[in-house]
Amino acid sequence: MRDERTGVPGWLALASFALITLLAWLALVPPRAHFAVEGGVILVPPPPEAAVRLWLSTADRRLRLARQPDIEAGAGEPSSADVVVDIDRKYQSIVGFGAALTDSSAWLLQNRLNAPQRAALLRELFGPPPGLNFNMTRLTIGASDFSLQPYTLDDLPAGDTDPQLLHFNVAANLQDVIPSVRETLSVNPQLRIIASPWSAPAWMKTSANLIGGGLLEQFESTYADYLVKYVDTYRSYGIPIFALTLQNEPAFVPLTYPGMELPPATRARIIAQYLGPALAQRSPKTLILGWDHNWDQPDQPLGVLGDLDAERYVDGIAWHCYSGSPYAQGQVHRAFPAKDTYITECSGGDWESARNGELLWFTRDLLLVGLRQWARGIVYWNLALDEQHGPHLGGCDLCKGVVTIDSRTGEVSRNDEYYAFAHFSRFVLPGAVRVRSSDTDKGLANVAFQNAAGGSVVLVMVNSEAQPRRVTVVQEQTRFHYTLPAQSVATFEWKPRRPERSANAAPASPASAAPAGTPPGGGAG
Repeated sequence: MRDERTGVPGWLALASFALITLLAWLALVPPRAHFAVEGGVILVPPPPEAAVRLWLSTADRRLRLARQPDIEAGAGEPSSADVVVDIDRKYQSIVGFGAALTDSSAWLLQNRLNAPQRAALLRELFGPPPGLNFNMTRLTIGASDFSLQPYTLDDLPAGDTDPQLLHFNVAANLQDVIPSVRETLSVNPQLRIIASPWSAPAWMKTSANLIGGGLLEQFESTYADYLVKYVDTYRSYGIPIFALTLQNEPAFVPLTYPGMELPPATRARIIAQYLGPALAQRSPKTLILGWDHNWDQPDQPLGVLGDLDAERYVDGIAWHCYSGSPYAQGQVHRAFPAKDTYITECSGGDWESARNGELLWFTRDLLLVGLRQWARGIVYWNLALDEQHGPHLGGCDLCKGVVTIDSRTGEVSRNDEYYAFAHFSRFVLPGAVRVRSSDTDKGLANVAFQNAAGGSVVLVMVNSEAQPRRVTVVQEQTRFHYTLPAQSVATFEWKPRRPERSANAAPASPASAAPAGTPPGGGAG
C-alpha cells in the first residue's frame, strides 16, 4: 500500500515514524551508568523536580492552612539534615482526631443552625479532605458543665432508688444529642465515639446530689449496669460506642456542676468485678479506657493497671491536658506498652495565656508532643460553642469550641484550634503509622507519619521562634529545603522514593535480617 499523496510506501512511513520515536525515547533515558547498583538493589534517583506538597499556618493568622507552592526535592544523604525521617522505624497506628459533641454543641447545631447550615458544617468538620476529616467524638453520659441543665439517665425523687434501672431513659438526649450524632454518622460512618459520665445518679451517691460526693459501695455493680445500659441503648439508636471511661476526672470534685470522686481502688474493683465482664460479652466490643484525667497524676492509672484483675479489661488510658506534661503518657506506656493511649479532653479559651492566639500551643504541646508520646487519637473538648462561650452551667466560662456559632445569625467562625487540628486530621489518615523522625532543638518541633493508603509521608513541623528557620529534611532518596516563617506550623506531604530491587537480586542473608520478635522501634521516635 502506498501513501497516495507522496507515493511513499505505507510500511516505510510507519518504519520511519517508529525509528524517530525510538531515538527520541533513548535521548530521554539516562545512561545506564547513572543507575547505582548496591547489594542487588537498583538505586533509582528521583526526578529532579519531585514534589513535596506544603500547607502553612502562622500564629498571626495571616496564613491559615494555606496551600503553598510545591517544593522541589532531589536525592540526598542524611548528613547535615535537620530532620531525618525513617519510615522503617514504626510506632503506634493512628485512630484519628475529633472533638466532643457535648450537650451544648449539639443544642447549638440543632437550634441555632437551619438544616442546610448544619449539614454543611458537619460535612466540613467530619467529611473527607478537603473537609477537616474528624473521625472521633466524645459524648457525656448525663450532664457535664456544658449542658443546659443538670441530669443523669435515671433521675428519681429524693429518697427513691432504682437498683434494677427500671427508670433508665435517654429522653434528655432525644432532641439534640442523638440527632446530631446520627447526622454526623451519616457524614462519617467510621466515627469513633468515646463516652464518659460526669456523675452517677444522685441516689447512688454519698452526697445524694449530682454535685459532689462519691459512689456508694452498695451501688458499684448498679453503676456498671448503668454504663452498660447506656452502651446498649445508644446502639439501639444506631450509635455504636467505641470506648467507655468509668468517670470523667475521677480525682476532681467540682463545686458548680456534676462530678464524682472515684479513687483508684474503687475504679479497679468496678472494672474487674462488674464492668469488664459485662462488656466482654458484647459484640462489637466497646473498649474500656482508664483514668480520663490530667497528665500530672500518672500514679492514678498505674494504680489501676497494677491490679491484675482490672488490668486485663483495660484497653488503654485516657488523658486530659490541663495539668502536667504529655510525657506522663510515655511513662505509663513504658510500664504497660500493650495499652493504648488517647487524649480525650483539652480546651482552648479566651484566657490571658491565649492573648496571642493558641495555634502554636495546640499544634506543638498537645498534638505533636501528644502523638510522639504514643497517643493514637486526640479529641478536643467542645466541637462548637457560641460567642458567649456557652451555653453552659458552671465550670469553664471562657472555653472555646473548635468553631464558634453566632447564636443570633448562625455564622460560623473557625478558631485557632480548628487549624491546629487540621494540620493533622486532613493529612494523617486513620490507619497511618507514626514513624521515626529525628528530634530538633527546642524552637523547632516535628512528628512524622506514613499513611497506610497510598503510602504518603506526612511531616508536621512547628517553628516557635520569632525568626524564620531554614530546615533540611531527608527521607531516604528524598531531600528538600524550606525556610519556615517565624511562629508557624507546616504540614509537608510526599510520596517516598524507595530503592527498587532488581529482578535478579539475591534475597537478604539471614545475618542481615532483624531477628524474629524485634520491635519496630523504641522510645518516642
